[in-house]
Amino acid sequence: MQKYIFIISFLCSCAIVSAQKQESDSIQKKDKNIDITVMPFLNFNRNLEFMFGAIPMMMYKLNKNDEVSPKSMSGLSGVYSTNNSYFIAFFNRFFFDEDKWRAKFFFFNGDYNSQFYLENQDVVPGFYDYGTKATVVSIGAQRRIVQNLYGGVTYTYAHYNTVYEDDVQPPSVVETNGIELNTLYDTRDAIYYPMSGEKVQLRWISFPEWFGNDVAAEKILAEYNKYIPMKNGRDLIAARFSGKFGLGDIAFQQQQTIGGKDIRGYSQGEFRGDGLMAIQGEYRYNFAKKMGLVGFAGVATIYGSDTEAYNWDLYPGAGVGYRYQAFKKVKFNIGLDAAVGKDDWGIYFRIGEAF
Repeated sequence: MQKYIFIISFLCSCAIVSAQKQESDSIQKKDKNIDITVMPFLNFNRNLEFMFGAIPMMMYKLNKNDEVSPKSMSGLSGVYSTNNSYFIAFFNRFFFDEDKWRAKFFFFNGDYNSQFYLENQDVVPGFYDYGTKATVVSIGAQRRIVQNLYGGVTYTYAHYNTVYEDDVQPPSVVETNGIELNTLYDTRDAIYYPMSGEKVQLRWISFPEWFGNDVAAEKILAEYNKYIPMKNGRDLIAARFSGKFGLGDIAFQQQQTIGGKDIRGYSQGEFRGDGLMAIQGEYRYNFAKKMGLVGFAGVATIYGSDTEAYNWDLYPGAGVGYRYQAFKKVKFNIGLDAAVGKDDWGIYFRIGEAF
């Protein structure tokens, strides 16, 4: 019943947003500060099967007189899949005070039905289904320390209720409270579609017992993105290194799975562990004002997997994608990627670029 209530309420909200969008043209004539778009979501995943939904989004200036800060963004996404998973998320990115401050707020609730690969002496090796009801709330802020360098703090609360097929693992309820300290070095010429510059970010996330966590754990997340303009600034080469290192007692729900933006081409959830490292490159070919193509390739590795043979192996991925500019005034793309990996493949609906 909860799923049907979710679908009905979401369709109603989409109808409201659609009506608001019809009014937005007249609003923008008077106030060009706001740019609204509603994007349909249609995708296929080997794990989640067919997914459909909608994503209304809005870009705006918190202060119309602030000519330095990038536009802030707020959005709502609702997705339902044919394997009976559903997700609803509310996401926000805020830029204000001439880009001296950056903040974010994120809320997620969903019922995620997926699978994982298990190989030990107690069960037959293979894929086993699991279902997780999850709620995540995250809020954070960053302050500019010196030119291009930011420091900040984030708090994230998460609640997971997971059951496993054939009781291959006992059901678990995990509640975490994470404190994150982060630094960001950002010389990109634009936030949503940079054509030059670098983004270097280091995040330390702690889950201490004194903060309401059952077991203590830590994560260190590092990323380095580089953007190089090509063909007189029309096209772009983008490169990325990402490292996600779990320390201590990492829960099943906190593990890293190869796939997503770090290495596309993996959708079955087979390769997972306590940590992951990946490097990739992407060529972005903008053949029209609002349309483009991308080609990408990379390789990843993991450690801390329950399947010992998966640790420190190399997992390549490569593919192509299509891009379309979603907003009229800001270069912000949506698109679709198709990629192949090691004995796997994936199709990805993109909101913004992969990195």
